[in-house]
Amino acid sequence: MSRVLIVGAGLTGSVCACLLRREMQNKVKVVVWDKSRGAGGRMSTSRSPADSSCIADLGAQYISATPHYARIHHSFYEELLAHGVLRPLTSSVEGMVSREEGLKNYVTPTGVSSIVKHFLTESAGAEVCFDHHVTHIYRRGVAWEVHRKGGATEQFDVVVLTMPVPQILQLQGDVGDLLGEGDRGRLEEVSYSSRYALGLFFSPSAHIDVPWAATYLSNSPCIRFIAVDDRKRSAESPDCGSSMVVHTSVPFGIRHLEKDKEEVQPIILEELNKLLPGLPEPISIKCQKWRYSQVSTSVPDCPGQVTIQTEPLLVCGGDAFTHSNFDGCVESALRVFDVLKASL
Repeated sequence: MSRVLIVGAGLTGSVCACLLRREMQNKVKVVVWDKSRGAGGRMSTSRSPADSSCIADLGAQYISATPHYARIHHSFYEELLAHGVLRPLTSSVEGMVSREEGLKNYVTPTGVSSIVKHFLTESAGAEVCFDHHVTHIYRRGVAWEVHRKGGATEQFDVVVLTMPVPQILQLQGDVGDLLGEGDRGRLEEVSYSSRYALGLFFSPSAHIDVPWAATYLSNSPCIRFIAVDDRKRSAESPDCGSSMVVHTSVPFGIRHLEKDKEEVQPIILEELNKLLPGLPEPISIKCQKWRYSQVSTSVPDCPGQVTIQTEPLLVCGGDAFTHSNFDGCVESALRVFDVLKASL
């Protein structure tokens, strides 16, 4: 039985793990490592330290399905809807621009990380490990020796890398030498937008007096998007305090990218209070720096994955190899799975 390591417990990694367990469970032992403390990647959901039922999505805000992807990824949408992970977005989002006729938008009642957690749960039997930060990968005959920060090395027959491309290029060991000039050049062309996100958590008695569930702003030098997160998810409860999510603009994120979060948070809050005077005082605030927020330039001429080495197999996937949204991650996971299925 082949040991397959998937690096990254975001959407691409979790869907890939799920497909392997469903279709090849007698052939592979699936292991998922992520350097964070929990699943989700950029589909991140944070909880209030005062009340774990009060949550805020600091990454992806909702899922938009074009008619094309709603058709070809029909089984994924139907599965998530049937399990209550997704539901149609019915709340008011001011300034939302529909890019395509027939677009359907969905929210996640229990937070956007529930999508990733669903596919990891469906990967029953997979070994999922957090706080596992991969630093070096070496070829050892017909296997890969993988080193992680502060932990023991392990050997795998196959390695799948789904983290952001700059982190792939930073790996030590044999990966750099195995990347040909062509593949390295293509990976180096990938670029990401950067932004900050704030999650504000309020007491149950606090009232947020705005006429929308979420709004896009075009006249702020700092803030691009605000959501009353529980209202956006149609998950308001009198027993749970509201939460608010604030996303900065990309230009603001880039300008302040190398600053500490503690320096940037007061700047965002000052602008927020100008935009929403009378906003109640939150009981806690979480500040998230998204260095790799969304893919702005993906790998050119890419079939959803890049195979660095065929024997032993080392393959890269993720939204940088397709496009930066739910369907881009699913599409890449499917292409990575095709490579694995043909090889194992």
